Amino acid sequence: MSTQNHSIAATAFIAALERSGVDHFVTVPDWIQWALHARIGAGVDGIREVICANEDQAVTKAAGLTIGGKRPVIAVQNQGLYACVNTIRAVALDARIPTVFLVGQFGREFSNFGANPAESRRNMVRLLEPVLDALAVPHWRLERPEDLACVQTAYEQAHSQRGAAALIVGAPIGWN
Repeated sequence: MSTQNHSIAATAFIAALERSGVDHFVTVPDWIQWALHARIGAGVDGIREVICANEDQAVTKAAGLTIGGKRPVIAVQNQGLYACVNTIRAVALDARIPTVFLVGQFGREFSNFGANPAESRRNMVRLLEPVLDALAVPHWRLERPEDLACVQTAYEQAHSQRGAAALIVGAPIGWN
């Protein structure tokens, strides 16, 4: 099975980010979202790329941008989100700074694309949603172009609840 039937184009992601008012793309680059990284790195009017050394730095840089009146998104992979759980707790949950993540499902099997990630054989895929649930972080799967409407929903949720929200990118982003 290929990713083609389960991939969302980078241009569609950019349009959804623009509709949601995103002005900074804060990231520790990941393979799943590489096409989006490449497009933003090449220059997208109104969205500035901020590359970080690790996920903790990405969360704190995004927090500073949010406090300064900007509207960042944090792009990481599932393993990176696990690595920064304590920073998410401190910044988004305790300090209540609105924080929106794009989380790439690194390690997802082709056979699991379009299926429930809980059925994956890989812990890093299978455990993402339960970890987000344990943290009380609302999350949405981005698996088809029509799912991109959830980007705006995630921003509304993060800002109204003053906390974190996660958008789970289930398959590699398309190069168009």
